[in-house]
Amino acid sequence: MMTEHVNDDLPVGQADHGSDDHAGGHIELEYQPALPINNGKVCLWLFLSTEIMFFAALIGTYIVLRFGVAGIWPSPHDVHVIEIWGALNTFVLICSSVSIVLALEEAKANQEKKAWMWMLVTLVLGCVFLGVKGVEYNSKFSHGIYPQHPRSLIHERADVYYVAALRDALKDLQLQYSEEKAVILQGRDEKQLDGDDRAAFDEAEKKLQDFTGLLLAGPKYTELLISEDGDVRKQEDAIIALAYKVYPLERFEKRVESFLHGEEGAFADQKQEAEEALQGLAEDAAAELKKAAQDRIDAIEARQTDIWTGQGDGHKQEGAHGEGWNDKYGIKLPIHIPNGNMWASTYFLLTGFHALHVLVGLIAFALMLTQRLDANRAGLIENVGLYWHFVDLVWIFLFPLLYLF
Repeated sequence: MMTEHVNDDLPVGQADHGSDDHAGGHIELEYQPALPINNGKVCLWLFLSTEIMFFAALIGTYIVLRFGVAGIWPSPHDVHVIEIWGALNTFVLICSSVSIVLALEEAKANQEKKAWMWMLVTLVLGCVFLGVKGVEYNSKFSHGIYPQHPRSLIHERADVYYVAALRDALKDLQLQYSEEKAVILQGRDEKQLDGDDRAAFDEAEKKLQDFTGLLLAGPKYTELLISEDGDVRKQEDAIIALAYKVYPLERFEKRVESFLHGEEGAFADQKQEAEEALQGLAEDAAAELKKAAQDRIDAIEARQTDIWTGQGDGHKQEGAHGEGWNDKYGIKLPIHIPNGNMWASTYFLLTGFHALHVLVGLIAFALMLTQRLDANRAGLIENVGLYWHFVDLVWIFLFPLLYLF
């Protein structure tokens, strides 16, 4: 921007020799900055504009998937999203935005120690945010909720593939504890065991019996129902009932109760038919046929035991996630969550990128703590504060989308 300036400091006689247009003196041009902000802030705003477009694309994609997906979208409690943790992190970030502003004001007033203190408070609050997020991530990892296979245990559909995966997982557990028993024995007879070896053997034997019962009452019996009943609706009910025992979802509670109540009266007839089928086999029948017939009887009997009918898979409190086989036995069996893998991918993508931006901000705060935070650094503090306010604003959008819907 240019402005005109008349030089009135010239002697009067010299001014009189000028032209008529410049009778009062000659014109000087002065240049002023086009924008009232420094180059650093301009660069920061350009950077933030790209970040705004980046997160707008991520959040927009999530909204399209969340409200446009076919079927059921997981509720927060289905995937161990706890609203109080999200609210706590929101409060922490808001407080950190306040503390960075206070650090800026103290720096402008040349109060170095106070500015340093508020910067430290901002750093600590950012660390608290990441710590809470780490606790939240761990609660999902501990239940087999990961962004993708093979670590993810989520099956989105209640079908025969889920039953097969559950059967294979329980067989692996059977094999694990059978081998553990063999290692403890080391060629000895069971009666020769004592002390720690005896306790370890009994524990392995109990685990083996538990998982054998789960295998028979769960996948084996469900496969039996699927093979004998051609009603697709009943087949799906049987699989969902099995999935509910492993990982209870509140949305299926009434449906499972209705199904289990209806099957109670069928056990006696099923067992009688299975025993007659076993007795009807010829003495020279193949061993596989005899074993299949006996497994059928064992599956029906296991279905009537406490290992299937026992309490513990209900909900601890209204709105909370119930205790299934995974929680009860401390294992990780495949779980059924409709659209669960899609949810996990979007959740970890959004929160992961946001956490990465938080980490960058913490590194900037840590570096600034090594400097004198006086008035000369006020511009730098302001620029870093603008970035941190942006990170805070992004979380304000993520919190209701991920925790409240």
